[in-house]
Amino acid sequence: MSITPVHFLGVSVLLFGVGLLVVLTRRNAVAVLMGVELMLNAVNVAFVTFDRVYGPARLDGQLFSLFIITVAAAEAVVGLALILAIYRSRATVAVDELRDLRG
Repeated sequence: MSITPVHFLGVSVLLFGVGLLVVLTRRNAVAVLMGVELMLNAVNVAFVTFDRVYGPARLDGQLFSLFIITVAAAEAVVGLALILAIYRSRATVAVDELRDLRG
């Protein structure tokens, strides 16, 4: 039995589902950011899979994945900086308590 693109897409769907579940169920802002990162990585796996199957001469899927990795790194830096600033002012990172961000 060989590994087919369907297996990679299955892993991608599973990763996206776990990330979505984390985003929808967790109350900790850091956990929500980790769920978003999981979803972005699931999209990366799908893009690279489609690139390998449908366009081996072109590198569109790999270029999109590189762009997504760059955006994910920037999102993690900005998100963690915001969470750290909110924690310093409010002493909590619970998403439920951060609904009202007025001073």
